[in-house]
Amino acid sequence: MKRSMIVELLKGQGAPVGDIVTVKGWVRTKRGNKVVSFIALNDGSTINNIQIVVNPEDFDQDLLASITTGACIRATGKLVESQGKGQSYEIQATELELYGIADPKEYPLQKKGHSLEFLREIAHLRPRTNTFGAVYRIRHHMAYAIHRFFHEKGFFYFNAPLITGSDCEGAGQMFQVTTLDLNNLPKNSEGKVDYTKDFFAKQTSLTVSGQLEAELAALALGGVYTFGPTFRAENSNTPRHLAEFWMCEPEVAFNDIHDNMDLAEEFIKYCVQWAIDNCMDDIKFLSEHFDKELVDRLHWVLEKPFRRITYTEAIEVLEEAVKNGKKFEFPVYWGVDLASEHERFLVEQHYKVPIIVTDYPKEIKSFYMKQNEDGKTVRGMDILFPKIGEIIGGSEREADYDKLKQRAQEMHVPEKDIWWYLETRKFGTCPHSGFGLGFERLLLFVTGMANIRDVIPFPRTPKNAEF
Repeated sequence: MKRSMIVELLKGQGAPVGDIVTVKGWVRTKRGNKVVSFIALNDGSTINNIQIVVNPEDFDQDLLASITTGACIRATGKLVESQGKGQSYEIQATELELYGIADPKEYPLQKKGHSLEFLREIAHLRPRTNTFGAVYRIRHHMAYAIHRFFHEKGFFYFNAPLITGSDCEGAGQMFQVTTLDLNNLPKNSEGKVDYTKDFFAKQTSLTVSGQLEAELAALALGGVYTFGPTFRAENSNTPRHLAEFWMCEPEVAFNDIHDNMDLAEEFIKYCVQWAIDNCMDDIKFLSEHFDKELVDRLHWVLEKPFRRITYTEAIEVLEEAVKNGKKFEFPVYWGVDLASEHERFLVEQHYKVPIIVTDYPKEIKSFYMKQNEDGKTVRGMDILFPKIGEIIGGSEREADYDKLKQRAQEMHVPEKDIWWYLETRKFGTCPHSGFGLGFERLLLFVTGMANIRDVIPFPRTPKNAEF
């Protein structure tokens, strides 16, 4: 028989009551006695299990004994309305087939609760848990919402390279890509590594951002976005950092900083609304188990326009808080890069609404941001969210060739690596803007999880590249 999805059966959409249906999935629990047994089956399509009611007299006892937590089975039977609480339908089994056993002595995901730290050690099995099934379904929906939003607005999905010869951020925190024998590196006459012998005949790395390439496309296609993995060799072993993470980066020709803020706010609200509309079963589960305020907080960010303030105003608020006795771990002064604790104070305690901070000091921002007339600040903008801090960062890009070239030189970005980027400012340049959304930061907010390692299937962090 054709397999039915459990999510559809529980919604009353998969088949009418009384029909014979077939489901396939993994056993979450089995309980019962000599008269009747109940198998909770999950196929990954929903946080909810469907109950399989089994009359032990109708089945081989060795087969039933082999159906334990974690086992994979097929169950065929009559779909009926459930008499038990918390479930709408169940299946009265007429056939059971065992696909794969899960020895209770070895299978680590028994009914008892497991810590998130332990589950990271068995990341190959954690999708089987309710928690990570919910997280990964939400991750899918957020990726789909991103593509849907930009498609509906007439943007084009643009693929930036993962292997690059340029450092977009100029920070030097990049993973090198090479085919050279690390135990016998070729050297040039200066005693340095001879990259002409390497695969690409030059030094290359994994990308930290697709922004520069996306700008090239925006200056031809109008509105584009990249969405893919990025890599940063930053030795930050914190709950907010990954060495491999996903970024969504739209770039739009003819948009100034105000258009950029409007787009970013509309975009992030669209994603949150999509989660509310399409992932509520999973969100409620995560709220019950990890973050009691999650559902209210999701609605909260949709209720009001984001507050827009300048960096200078933000510093004044923080300095006033310090005068009034507020203790911060990191210092507050004009010119400092805001720490997460500063960002969260502004959002959660002072303004009590998501905020967009603009006009940052140019010394703490990247070379490509357009400078303001004051010569001190740039048209950058960050969106700050509760519990997360910065969730989106962007700017109006510098469109003037001479200014962009000078700023790159001041920040020691080699011209030989970005000559092609500079050249776009010589041929039909125009005002344009863009931003980057850290996908895992969005997922932290939508799922209520506290550690970024728990919203990506196989986290890559310092000294950890398992699985």
